[in-house]
Amino acid sequence: MLNIDKADIVIIGGGITGTAIARELSKYELDVVLFEKAPDIGVGSTKANSAILHAGFDAKPGSLKAIMNVRGNKLYHDLEEELGLDVKWTGSLVVAVNDEEMETLKELLERGRTNGVPGLEIISREEVLAKEPNITQTVKGALWAPSAGIFLPFGAALAFAENAIKNGVKVVTDCPVEEIVTEGGKITGVRTKHGFVAAKYVINSAGVHADEVSRLAGDDSFVIKPRKGEYVFFDKKVSSMVKNVLFPTPSKVSKGILVAPTVHGNIFIGPNAQGVEDKEDVATSLGGLGEIIAKAQQLIPNLPMGAAITQFSGLRAAADGDGDFVIRPSTITQGLIHAAGIQSPGLTSAPAIAEETGNILRSQGVELKPKANFDPVNPRKIIFRELSHEAQQELIAKNPLYGRVICRCETITEAEILEAIHGLCGARTVDAVKRRTRAGMGRCQGGFCGPRVTAILARELNVSVTAVRKDTAESYLFFDKMTADSKEALQ
Repeated sequence: MLNIDKADIVIIGGGITGTAIARELSKYELDVVLFEKAPDIGVGSTKANSAILHAGFDAKPGSLKAIMNVRGNKLYHDLEEELGLDVKWTGSLVVAVNDEEMETLKELLERGRTNGVPGLEIISREEVLAKEPNITQTVKGALWAPSAGIFLPFGAALAFAENAIKNGVKVVTDCPVEEIVTEGGKITGVRTKHGFVAAKYVINSAGVHADEVSRLAGDDSFVIKPRKGEYVFFDKKVSSMVKNVLFPTPSKVSKGILVAPTVHGNIFIGPNAQGVEDKEDVATSLGGLGEIIAKAQQLIPNLPMGAAITQFSGLRAAADGDGDFVIRPSTITQGLIHAAGIQSPGLTSAPAIAEETGNILRSQGVELKPKANFDPVNPRKIIFRELSHEAQQELIAKNPLYGRVICRCETITEAEILEAIHGLCGARTVDAVKRRTRAGMGRCQGGFCGPRVTAILARELNVSVTAVRKDTAESYLFFDKMTADSKEALQ
C-alpha cells in the first residue's frame, strides 16, 4: 500500500517529460507525486530514440514544437552543469545531394532563423567533406547547425528525477494509475494499483498512453497514434566513421534515416517511421532494418555492417490532428493538464515543456511559491573507466569493490552497480542497472555480466534470483525447478 494520502499535484508518466516537470515543480512549495507504471522511469520513448538535442530548424514557425525546441536547447546548456548531464555539442548537418535538395536547405535555413536558431548556415561540398570524410561523394552541400548536440536521454530523465526527489518530490514506480476520480467535472484524486491519493491537479505525461490517461478523466479530445522507429547500433571500434549528426534532406513525414554518434563512442543508424496499432510493439523487422541500412548507406556508403552489435526500436507518441505537441489544460475536466503528443523534438523540448506546465498551473490558480532551500545541483557520479590509473587505484584503496569488474566490455565495477541500486531513484531490474551504468551495453550485450548483475540485484534487494526481473513488470529471468508434483499437475 502507498504511504501517501494526498498531494497538491500528481504527475502520471515517468519519461523525460514527466521527470522534467517533476524537477521543475520541485522548485516550489508543493507536494508533488509522480507515478510510473513500469518498474523504472524512462522505459518508453525516453530510452529508445535518436538521443539528439535538435537545433530547432525543422518545426513549423509558431508551433509548440518550434518554440519548445529552441527554448529547450538553450536550457540544456544551463542544466548540463547543474545536473551533471552527459552532453556533447557536436552540431548537425542536413545533407543535400542534388539541386532540388539544396533548395530545400534554403527553406530550412529561413525556417530556422525565423524560429530563432543561432549560427545556421549552408556550407559547401568541400566544407562538408572536411567535417565528414566518409560521407557520400555525391554531396553538394549541407545545412550546418552548430547548436545541435547528442546526449544520454535516460541519463537526463534520471538526473531530473533524482534532483526532484532530492527536493521533495515522491517518485513511485511499479504503480499504474487505474482511475482518475472526478466530482462535478473536477479532479479529486487518482486511484493506483496500491491505493488512492487525493489531488486537485493531474499532469498527463503518459507518452503513448496519454490518450488513455486522458479518457480516465473523461477527456477524449485527442488520440495518440504510435509511430515506430527502428535502429541499428555499432561497436565503439568504428566510432571514427562519423563525428556529427548527419541527416538526409527531410521529407514531409520524417527527418529520414540518419547516421549519428553517441556520447559513449558508438554510432547508430535509423530510425524509419511505421504507424502501428499496438502501443507495446517494439519489435524490429527484417524489412525495416533492411530499409534503414540501405538509406544510411546513401549517407555513409562504407558503413561497416560487420561491426553492428544490436538493433532496437522505439515508439513516437504522435498525436492526431496537426501533429503538434498537446500542452494545455483540459477543456473538459478541471485540474487535468496535458503534456502529451511529445514526439521529436520532445527530448530537446522537455525542460521547456516543464516550464510551460508550471505556467499553466499558475494560470489555473496554483500558487507557485519558490522554495528557499531548493538545490538545483546533482553531485557528479563516479565513472570508473574514465578515471586515470592513479585515481582508480585511490578509489580501490578506499573501496575494494571498485576493483571488481562486473562488466568487462564497458569496465563497470561492482561499486558502480551498488550505487545504481541504492541511489535516490534506484535500479530494481537488470536493464535498470544497464541504463544507469552501461553494464550489458558492450560487445557481448550482457552475455558475461548479465548473470552477475542478476545475483547482485537479488542480494541487495533481499529477494530470490527468481524474483529479479529483466525490465518490465512480468519479465522474470529465472524460475524454480519444477517438482514431480508440479509436473504432474500440468499434465
